[in-house]
Amino acid sequence: MASFIGLVVNKLSVAPMMDWTDRHCRAFHRVLAPNARLYTEMVHAQAVIHGDRERLLGFDVSEHPVALQLGGSEPGLLTEAARIGEQFGYDEINLNVGCPSDRVQAGRFGACLMKEPDLVAEGIAAMIGAVKIPVTVKCRLGVDELEDYDRFCAFIDTVAAAGCREFIVHARKAWLQGLSPKENREIPPLRYDWVHRLKIERPNLVIVINGGLSTVEDSLEQLAHVDGVMLGRTAYHEPYRLHQLDAAISGGVQVSREALLRRYLPYVEVQLAKGVAIKHISRHILGLFHAQVGGRAFRQILSEGAPRPAAGIDLIERALAATQSREHAA
Repeated sequence: MASFIGLVVNKLSVAPMMDWTDRHCRAFHRVLAPNARLYTEMVHAQAVIHGDRERLLGFDVSEHPVALQLGGSEPGLLTEAARIGEQFGYDEINLNVGCPSDRVQAGRFGACLMKEPDLVAEGIAAMIGAVKIPVTVKCRLGVDELEDYDRFCAFIDTVAAAGCREFIVHARKAWLQGLSPKENREIPPLRYDWVHRLKIERPNLVIVINGGLSTVEDSLEQLAHVDGVMLGRTAYHEPYRLHQLDAAISGGVQVSREALLRRYLPYVEVQLAKGVAIKHISRHILGLFHAQVGGRAFRQILSEGAPRPAAGIDLIERALAATQSREHAA
C-alpha cells in the first residue's frame, strides 16, 4: 500500500457483498489477504442510527484496514451514520452508488443515484465535513440509457468537487429495470477502457477498478492502468485466488490452503466460545479447496454437519482431514 493525496491506497480490496461479507467472512479474508482493504456489507444509514449497532457494525480488530459501506441519500442521515462508523473504528466510509436492486431503488439509494450527482455530492461533502477518515464512492459507469463517457466523467467531477478523492468503479452500467442484481453483474458489457481513460484524465483521483476480475493475471494487468483492483465473487467462491493475488501484489510467499485454514481456527474458536453457531462461519470457507482433490468432500462435510446443534471445531478438522486422505489416495 502507498500514500496518495493523503489517502492510504490499497492495491487490492474485497468488494462489499450483501449476505456474504459479514464479520466472519472478513476475518477469513484477512487471513488470506493481509494487505487487502476489506468492506462491510452495505448498511443503510438509518439502520446504523436506529438499529443494533454491535450486530451491524461490530468487527474484529484483525480486520483493519476495514471500510463501512453506507447506503442512503439523505445528507443528514449519512452524516450521522458516518460519525457512528468512525466512532466504531472504521478506517473509511464508502457510499454505495452502484447497487441496482429494486429494494435499493425504492429507498432512493444505490445505482439510481448516478442520476443525481448533485445529491451525491451534497452527501459526500456533509460526511467529509463530519469525519476525519476518508470518504469514498463506489459507482457504476452509468444507468439505463445514460451510457455516455462524458456524462460518467461529469458525475465523477461533481462528486470530486465535493471533496471525494477515491472512486471504486464497477466497469459496467446498471439497468434499473428488467435485470436482476445478478444479471446486472453479468449482462451489461465491461468497459475497462472507460476506467483507464478516467485515470489518465483525472490523475489526481484514486481510481480502483471492479467487475469481472477472476484471475491473478487479469488483476495484475489492470494495475498497470489504475491504482487498485477490487475482487468480488471470485474472492468469495474461490478464496485461495484472493490469497494468490495478495501475495503476487505484495511480494509475499503463498502458503497452503491447510495452513491458511489453521491460521483462521483461533478466530473460529473465539467465536464459538461466544455462542456463535459454526454454520455462520463455515459457510464462508466452503470454496477454499475449489477445484482441488478432496474439495467436494470438504464442502459436503461442512454443509451437512454445520447445521447440527452440537457441531464444533472438530467439524472443520474432519473436513480438512477428508481433503488430505483423498490427496494421498490420488
